[in-house]
Amino acid sequence: MLAADVAGYSRLMGADEVGTLNALKAHRREVIDPAIAAHNGRIVKTTGDGMLVEFASAVDAVTCAMAVQDQMVERNGSFSPRITFRIGINIGDIIIDGDDIFGDGVNVAARVENECEPGGVCLSGSAFEQVRGKTGFAFDDLGERSLKNIDRPVRLYAARTASSVTVKAPAETAKPLALPDRPSIAVLPFQNMSGDPEQDYFADGMVEDIITALSRFKSLFVIARNSSFTYKGKAVDIKQVGRELGVRYVLEGSVRKAGGRVRITGQLIEAATGAHIWADRIDGALEDVFELQDEVTQRVVGAIEPSITQAEINRAQEKATSNLDAYDLYLKALAVHYSQTPADIEEALRLIDRAIEIDPNYSWAKAFAAYIHAFKVTQGWVKRTDQETGRKLAREAIVLSRDDPNTLGYAGHALAILACEYDVPISCMDRALQLNPNSANLFMRSGFMRLWVSDPDHAIDHFMRSMRLSPLDPQLGYHHAGLAGAHVMKREFEKALEYARRAAGEMPRWIAPWTNIAIAAANLGKQQEAQAAVKQLLTLSPGFTLALRTANSLFRDKSVEDIFVEGLRAAGVPEG
Repeated sequence: MLAADVAGYSRLMGADEVGTLNALKAHRREVIDPAIAAHNGRIVKTTGDGMLVEFASAVDAVTCAMAVQDQMVERNGSFSPRITFRIGINIGDIIIDGDDIFGDGVNVAARVENECEPGGVCLSGSAFEQVRGKTGFAFDDLGERSLKNIDRPVRLYAARTASSVTVKAPAETAKPLALPDRPSIAVLPFQNMSGDPEQDYFADGMVEDIITALSRFKSLFVIARNSSFTYKGKAVDIKQVGRELGVRYVLEGSVRKAGGRVRITGQLIEAATGAHIWADRIDGALEDVFELQDEVTQRVVGAIEPSITQAEINRAQEKATSNLDAYDLYLKALAVHYSQTPADIEEALRLIDRAIEIDPNYSWAKAFAAYIHAFKVTQGWVKRTDQETGRKLAREAIVLSRDDPNTLGYAGHALAILACEYDVPISCMDRALQLNPNSANLFMRSGFMRLWVSDPDHAIDHFMRSMRLSPLDPQLGYHHAGLAGAHVMKREFEKALEYARRAAGEMPRWIAPWTNIAIAAANLGKQQEAQAAVKQLLTLSPGFTLALRTANSLFRDKSVEDIFVEGLRAAGVPEG
């Protein structure tokens, strides 16, 4: 069996959905399907970015896989976006049901593929034994691996051309992050065991709330959601997770939602040794889901930091709403909004508005809705003067909740954008960071607010602290764009351009990176790059002009805004 999928598919789709789908179809049509047919393979099933293929011969499977990967190296020189596949091959028992196949052999193939490096081909030990000495390829022994949901270790081999240089696995070459001076933890995405992919949002929302609750404890260093979720859907080596994220402990688990019942399982593992410190299963009625979540949080914290007081635990257990329907709508809005497309942003706002209708005192939902209104303003999709609803929601959220850091931080950030008010929003943000000093998201938003009041050094410090709390964040573009803006403000245009380029590569649909590229490049005399950035900026926001930028300026000091406007003018942005 051969299992294959696209490395970083969610990130590629988030950056360019149409381009990714078109490129994937072209690769399938011109490379993958012909190679499978030429080597006598049969495509059993496809799953979005992945596929399962059956071969009568392990040699055919490996030869086909290597041919595909070789051709993909050549094609990626001319195709955009760049797509790389991971391919895993296994031999084992299967169950045939019509045109489909199931069984342990299939499961192992999928897990082997998860362990593979992008652009690589990995074999299980059983597959390797069938091809040893029968091909012109060389194989590197990767040792035994513990694969997710496989009850025995599996030895893996990486295939390569005989003339190629052996490359060490990242786990061997990557320099691990230094551990913080306090207990540190990453909460990995819980596996959705409900049998319904549509319930992923529920499992993801459960993990996000556990991360939020844990991050309120000043005695803990908690990795942010976006870095933890880079491991979603992958078989992970806990020791490697610990090295990559720089944490001592890792929490993993699963959520099974069926009928009116929820079962949450979790295990806390010491990353360096793989030792299980705590494991438990918690069952309860769906209507008691908040209490179940509280129990998971309390047990985890109790396992790794017994000195935390019960009073702190009680504060972490506070919830913004007791209405399950409103909470469910919030989780769906959260899942939808990450793509940042206009249609999905509107859908997220529609869902969160319904949640507020159900529970008018749901302060976090109001803060989240205000943030979405503010995002629309920053994208140029609507004028700030048209956002009275967002300003009203932000102010109501602040009044309703003085002790929830996310509510205070998001509402304050949104109010600064929508109303150009700074004293109250910064006061809210300071209190939010005091309540939750482990939130990458809050430090990032605080960084932008310091920019708007002309405090670039303070902003840079907060962006850097945010990135340490979430070192693998798929949305690092926010942080890099903020750093670019801070260096523009300090007239350090080389640094600004470096960070702006990173931000544009990471979040190409957001206009801020392109404005910073245009400004920095123009000031450095790189007019061609500046003009290209302006072209992209106007594609994303066709009505963008200097007059609109000035009218929507977020800087309290208008002389600071002049630095940005003059840079955009030099880059070729229309006056209005």
